[in-house]
Amino acid sequence: QVQLVESGGGLVQAGGSLRLSCAISGRTFRRYAMGWFRQAPGKEREFVAQITWSGGFTSYADSVKGRFTISRDTVNNTVYLQMNSLNPEDTAVYFCAHRSQPGLGYTYWGQGTQVTVSS
Repeated sequence: QVQLVESGGGLVQAGGSLRLSCAISGRTFRRYAMGWFRQAPGKEREFVAQITWSGGFTSYADSVKGRFTISRDTVNNTVYLQMNSLNPEDTAVYFCAHRSQPGLGYTYWGQGTQVTVSS
């Protein structure tokens, strides 16, 4: 089992910044990538960003490219999402997720952290 605990959410004004953290614990020996997803009220969960654990290769949803940055700390088993230039459309619950192998989906999820951007 893998446990994921997100933190860092909150209320911010449009144009502001937040940094989310995801602490990883448990059976962590097999890890291909970590990702961030979000779900806004009344909408489906959507992909935000991914980082491969060993090589640090990143990918982003078009809606956040140039504003959000995903990173990881392999010593402290933590993944981050730096969010800049936030706008009200970024309001959602943000989840981190663990992906064990390429070709497999995300199998472990955190409980989520609320991000609210006011206009």
